[in-house]
Amino acid sequence: MSPGTRPLEGFGVGLRACHYRDFLEQRPSLDWIEVHTENYFGAGGLDLHVLATLRADYPLSLHGVGLGLGSATDEHFAAHLEKVRQVASRFEPARISEHLSWAMVPGRHLNDLLPMPLTTEALQLVCERVDRAQGRLGTILLENVSTHLRFAADTLGEAEFLNEVARRTGCGVLLDVNNLYVNECNHGEDATAAMAAIDPAVVGEIHLAGHLVTEDVVVDHHGAPVADPVWALYRDAVARFGAVPTLIEWDTDIPALPVLIAEAKTARRLAGQVLAQTQAQRWELADV
Repeated sequence: MSPGTRPLEGFGVGLRACHYRDFLEQRPSLDWIEVHTENYFGAGGLDLHVLATLRADYPLSLHGVGLGLGSATDEHFAAHLEKVRQVASRFEPARISEHLSWAMVPGRHLNDLLPMPLTTEALQLVCERVDRAQGRLGTILLENVSTHLRFAADTLGEAEFLNEVARRTGCGVLLDVNNLYVNECNHGEDATAAMAAIDPAVVGEIHLAGHLVTEDVVVDHHGAPVADPVWALYRDAVARFGAVPTLIEWDTDIPALPVLIAEAKTARRLAGQVLAQTQAQRWELADV
């Protein structure tokens, strides 16, 4: 069975250019890889060659950072979506994801994951965009993002917003556990309660990453090991959502590949412990 026909499962890392040689020469023992879709928009070159080569050995997840599903303007959306479709057609990923954010204004693409107002109007807009995206790409996952602000006009919680988008469109949720923790720190939100509010049936992938603590805010910079409070939340996530494919993200001050692999092994170990404990508890209840 080829990687393209296997479902995404287990533990992976984000493929970054500084690790191309390691992957090509060593084929490290990982269950899958993920790339940022926009890095492969080109017509040729080293990036596409490497991904095509590794695609033969690893299931692939395409993670978009620029579609701007919540942008008020429609000016750049169709063109960007077509580029994503072309990458997906070329590499046949096991999964495609994007962010619950906006990125576009008339005449400009801001290349950022900007925070959404959590309102009924924004919900309708995001659902329409997700429907359009899925019409070209098939089912996608929508990721919760970290933010430095919340809007006074918000009428929905983030978990409620994600649940409703999933219910209306049939999309899934990519649960970023580090982002939940960052928002807990920045806004006083309860990360555990947010996870408890998300429908387990819609969570199709989990992300883990490091963050930066500053005097003013906590920044989701993907430039450090996963912090202990995030590992604790990950254990809670596994207990609620089960054996969900889990990725280690690292995008700033990227270390040697063995560091990322060690983080993935930690995730595998913790998940295994939680799942074993859950199974043991079920057996105990069955014997009562």
